Amino acid sequence: MNINGKHYRTVWVSDNGEAVEIIDQTKLPFKFEVVALTTVEMAATAIKEMWVRGAPLIGVLAAYGMALGMKTDTCDENLQRCYSLLIKTRPTAINLKWSLDRTLAILQNTPPAERRKIAWSLAAEIADEDVGLCEKIGQNGADIIRTIAQKKPAGSVVNILTHCNAGWLATVDWGTALSPIYKAHESGINVHVWVDETRPRNQGGLTAFELGSHGVPHTLIADNAGGHLMQHGEVDLCIVGTDRTTATGDVCNKIGTYLKALAAHDNNVPFYVALPSPTIDWTIKDGLKEIPIEQRSGKEQSHVYGINPQGELSWVNTVPEGTRCGNYAFDVTPARYITGLITERGVCAASEAALADMFADLKSNFA
Repeated sequence: MNINGKHYRTVWVSDNGEAVEIIDQTKLPFKFEVVALTTVEMAATAIKEMWVRGAPLIGVLAAYGMALGMKTDTCDENLQRCYSLLIKTRPTAINLKWSLDRTLAILQNTPPAERRKIAWSLAAEIADEDVGLCEKIGQNGADIIRTIAQKKPAGSVVNILTHCNAGWLATVDWGTALSPIYKAHESGINVHVWVDETRPRNQGGLTAFELGSHGVPHTLIADNAGGHLMQHGEVDLCIVGTDRTTATGDVCNKIGTYLKALAAHDNNVPFYVALPSPTIDWTIKDGLKEIPIEQRSGKEQSHVYGINPQGELSWVNTVPEGTRCGNYAFDVTPARYITGLITERGVCAASEAALADMFADLKSNFA
């Protein structure tokens, strides 16, 4: 991702090798601010308070959090303490647990004297893997966009609707749902993106920030406008991300995704979900019954963050005093409403058989 002509990942190790630096996403899209995390406690806060967000990025930062925790104390007790602290930060995105389980298993089998070095190396490895997975997702998803473009009159725009932010800011680089869009745009395909505002945290603003930085044509719309656009033939396909995908193809994504899938189904609009394999939870089959849905502070629902006429950043209350707010962060879209899953290995049906066939080596670990 290029910001003002400079390439950034969303997480990186400081020049002195003692801290992990991130982009504070709570300040975006109004202010680009880098924060240095120096302790495992700071990493946990960054995840819980959404300084970083997006399932893949949460998983990567958790690995770096373990490395931060090993800086001063590599004993077994502290290793478990760091794991317990980080695993409790956010319940829905499975990448967090996947990353922490992988890191814990390796460090437990590493002599304490070597854990610090191995932890940093492993976190960097997980980060690099994420970049590679997301770029392959982009290549595979761009083929879908290209096929749609070829069926339209020459020069026509391919209109893509996305929900929440599943781009560079939700991963280490490239993104999941936005990666195919970036690849298609770079290859010369004429694309335009309908960007859902994604209340209550307005992550659509992050998507608009990304797309604008890359020169991708886009329009920010109210969350409730997507169905209307589909009814009038203004959406060629939908691509969203996912925080957890079941072994049967159900997907859990930002609240409101399910409603977009229903509208797409009713209007025969292809509905794709882009995901790296670590987002698959092979241990569950029923997304509605088994995926924990995070409920966040009602203040995220009652208040909006923005710039006032004086150019100052501030929170503004939008509801009557004493109003009770419900803030469900995610919903589950059943597999039957999903046209296909765009993964690093290709595109497959949202079904148990298709996933098991494409990722037989990974599924076998949970047999």
